[in-house]
Amino acid sequence: MHKVIVAAVLATGIASCSQNAITGRNQLSLYNEADIQSMAAQQYTQFLSENKVVAHTGSKDAEMVRRVGSRLVSAINQYYVAKGLTKELEGYKWEYNLVDSKEVNAWCMPGGKIVVYTGLLPISQNEAALAVVLGHEIAHALAHHGNERMSQAAVQQLGGQALSVAVANKSAAAQNILLGAYGIGSNVGALLPFSRKQELEADHYGLIFAAMAGYNPQEAIPLWERMKAAGGSSRPPEILSTHPAEDTRIQKLREMMPEAMQYYKPVGK
Repeated sequence: MHKVIVAAVLATGIASCSQNAITGRNQLSLYNEADIQSMAAQQYTQFLSENKVVAHTGSKDAEMVRRVGSRLVSAINQYYVAKGLTKELEGYKWEYNLVDSKEVNAWCMPGGKIVVYTGLLPISQNEAALAVVLGHEIAHALAHHGNERMSQAAVQQLGGQALSVAVANKSAAAQNILLGAYGIGSNVGALLPFSRKQELEADHYGLIFAAMAGYNPQEAIPLWERMKAAGGSSRPPEILSTHPAEDTRIQKLREMMPEAMQYYKPVGK
């Protein structure tokens, strides 16, 4: 399938492969990142208008989401400054919102647009576990997984001449691909799950960001054990629908933990 995708892109004459500044991995990137961030901001505003947002004022849960998001962003800024990559964060206008929904999910769209569903909180249970989840979702955005996934989907779904038109015009098709890539909305067709490689990259950097923000990354293990238990033998929580098998993820997280712990310094110490 990968060869088919590459061949189709080359046929359109608009092939674009870029190296991600953080992961170092080459990615198929047909879309301009600024355009994706603009689309994401529009869709984020629409999503918030169509769903019940829990106000930060007067809600401990909403305030926790804002606090975790703010601490993660501060850590991320520190990380990118240390790497000499501050330009990579240009265009990011971070927002953190808690939405009243039984869905067990959270996401971060390109440009730093974050949503946490209230249904996630009984499973995350504590602030550190929530930080692990949000670190993971933010890492997807920073690693440009959305652009990569959208590019792959555009080639597969549109192909040939239609692809160059869709990309150039930022059409409704591109908007739907963006929504599908993040599993947002029920009317955009099948989910476009991030690949296993992308998921492990998000786990890796998500743990680091959570640790740098002063949250114990070891909370990732019991978190995913709770996720596994929540799934049971029935349909798993939405947040699990695009993820590797829970046992596999837990094992990989254990392997990543020593590196993440090197970045961990509890707040106030």
